[in-house]
Amino acid sequence: MAKVVSFSLALLMTVVVILTPSAVSGENGFSDLKIHTHLKRLNKPALKSIKSPDGDIIDCVPVTDQPALSHPLLINHTVQMTPSFNPESVFGESKVSSNTKNQQSSAISQLWHVNGKCPENTVPIRRTTKQDLYRASSVEKFGMKNQKSIPKRKSYEPASVLTQNGHQHAIMYVEDGVFYGAKAKINVWKPNVEMPNEFSLAQIWVLGGNFNSDLNSIEAGWQVVIPLFLNSLLVSPQLYGDSRTRLFTYWTSDAYQGTGCYNLLCSGFVQINREIAMGGSISPLSSFGDSQYDITILIWKDPKEGHWWLQFGEKYIIGYWPASLFSYLSESASMIEWGGEVVNSQSEEGQHTTTQMGSGRFAEEGWGKASYFKNIQVVDGSNELRSPENLQVFTDQENCYNVKSGSGGSWGSHFYYGGPGRNPNCP
Repeated sequence: MAKVVSFSLALLMTVVVILTPSAVSGENGFSDLKIHTHLKRLNKPALKSIKSPDGDIIDCVPVTDQPALSHPLLINHTVQMTPSFNPESVFGESKVSSNTKNQQSSAISQLWHVNGKCPENTVPIRRTTKQDLYRASSVEKFGMKNQKSIPKRKSYEPASVLTQNGHQHAIMYVEDGVFYGAKAKINVWKPNVEMPNEFSLAQIWVLGGNFNSDLNSIEAGWQVVIPLFLNSLLVSPQLYGDSRTRLFTYWTSDAYQGTGCYNLLCSGFVQINREIAMGGSISPLSSFGDSQYDITILIWKDPKEGHWWLQFGEKYIIGYWPASLFSYLSESASMIEWGGEVVNSQSEEGQHTTTQMGSGRFAEEGWGKASYFKNIQVVDGSNELRSPENLQVFTDQENCYNVKSGSGGSWGSHFYYGGPGRNPNCP
C-alpha cells in the first residue's frame, strides 16, 4: 500500500511540475510565468473586446485603467480629457480634404471599425498575445527599439539620419530652432519589405537634446514590418505578426536606452480617444497610378499643462505624452524631421536590400507614383502653425532612395520621396 501511495505522490508531483507556470516555452525560452506576468501588465481588463478582420483583438479598456498610468511618474496623474489649447480649430475643418485636379482624398479608417466601437470612457488597445512576446528578443525589451540604432550626430546632419546599422533615410528637416510641434499630411502605402529584420516607415520626429545619451524623441506615422515563418511558426522578432500598414507612435527620453516604447506597450503615453487604436492597421491604402490616400499627423505642446498632444486626421485627438516623461522636451523641441526610413540589413553582404521606401518609386516620378509629405508645418512660439523656414533635405544614398522638395499652392511646403532600394544604380 505504501508503494502505491508513494507512486501516486510522485505522479502528482510530476503533473504539478509539468503544469506550473514557470515551465519554459516559446522560441526564446521565456518562462510561462514571465509571459503571463507581462501580459497581465499590458492587457488590462476590458469592458468589451472587438475582433478585427485583420486578426487583431481590440480591447476597450476604461480610460483610468490603461497601461500609461502604471508609470512611476504618473501614479497620481489625473487624465486630461481635452487639451487646454490647440494650434488650430480641428473641428472647424472638413473631415475630407477638398479635391483638386491632381489630388484625391478620402477618409481613412482602421479595419476593426467594421465590427464595432468602444463605449464611452474607454480606449481601444490592441491586445498583446503570447505569440507577440515569443517573437521578442526579451520580454523586458518587447516594444522597444534596439539601442544599437541610437543616432550618431554628424556635423550639420540631422540626428536620426545615419547610415550605420543599416538605417537609411530620405527626409526634410529643420534644426537649431525652438519648436512646439509639427504637422504634415503623409501619403500612405504598403511598401514591400524584403527581410524579416527590416522595416519601412514614414513619420514625423520631434527631437530635443544633444543626440547622445539624453536624446528626447516623440515619433508618429505609419510603418510596415514583415514576419518570418519557419515550418508554419512565426519566429520574426517583430511587433505585429503580419505585414500590414499600421499607425504607430514611439517615445524615448534617453536615446532608446531604457525608456519609451511603441504605441501602448509600456507606461507613458496617455490615450483619451475611443475610436483609434495605436498599432491598428490603416485602410484604404494608395495604389500606383490610382487613388491616393494620406493621414494627417499633428503633434503639439500644450502651453498650459506642458503635455505633448497627438492628433490623427482632422478630428481625432488621440492623447498625450505627459511633460514629466521628458527632460529637453519638457520645454521645447530643437529639431523636427519628416520623411521615410528603412533598414538595409544586407549592407554587410555587399548587396543592397530591395525593401521599398514609400511607394517604392523615386521622388521625380511625382503624383500617383512617388510617395509624398504635404502641408508641412511647425508650431512656433506663439502657438501657431506656420510653414518652416530654412528647410533642408537629406538622403543617405540618393541612388537607392531620394527626396524632391517643393513649395506653394494648396500643398504648401512639401516633398516627394522614396525609392526601390536595390537597382542598377544601387547595387
